[in-house]
Amino acid sequence: MVAQVQVIPGADRRFWRTEWLDSRQSFPVTGNFVLEDYAHGLLLVHNEDIVDPGEGFDTHQHRETEILTWVLEGTVVHQDSAGNSGLIRPGLAQRMSAGSGILHSERNGAGWTERERLHVVQMWIPPDTLGTPPSYQELDVDGALRRNSLVPVASGMPRYRGDAAIGIGNRHATFHVARLDPGHSIIVPDAPYGHVFIARGSVDYENHGALGQGDAVRLTATGGHRVTATTAAEVLIWEMDAAASR
Repeated sequence: MVAQVQVIPGADRRFWRTEWLDSRQSFPVTGNFVLEDYAHGLLLVHNEDIVDPGEGFDTHQHRETEILTWVLEGTVVHQDSAGNSGLIRPGLAQRMSAGSGILHSERNGAGWTERERLHVVQMWIPPDTLGTPPSYQELDVDGALRRNSLVPVASGMPRYRGDAAIGIGNRHATFHVARLDPGHSIIVPDAPYGHVFIARGSVDYENHGALGQGDAVRLTATGGHRVTATTAAEVLIWEMDAAASR
């Protein structure tokens, strides 16, 4: 495996627009795609969505997928066929394991009269084990994110057991988040695969210069780079020890 750092400008992502949704997709999703063919490491889907007030995704099915939802602005109303429901807001970590099959809906928690958009990042990875019962977990991590440090938000890796806020059904993946004040920095984990996404603000990425909102870095067999906030910033990082099976 050859070490590689690939910067992906936000403008290069796929863009999909409906009457109520703006979706910027780091990997192709909309259409007839085999997700594993375009994955980086275990990361199959990485969508940054803007959802209009009063709108959202009606009830639909998922199977054999670990789904992480990270809200940047507004709220998501989640309901599923396993009886789970929640109001997901910024700073709340949420994971749904589809397992053998689950129906769920996701909608902007604000109605038309409130005129508050929903800005959310949704990410999918495959599970380790097929056919497990569906499950759901959420936890508020807002306090931990005020420390200008990299926080393991969701993980199945043994080394983060006891540190990560919530679990995820893949022992080769960890999702980290850092909220940084200007001048503060974090170190990107060294891993076979990594994905760094600038969710808000701007940063300086060591040896690769300035990155802004929507930009990403795909890492192969490398890490240890310093990321320094040049404005108030929020950085989402996937650390992965394996790749999706094709």
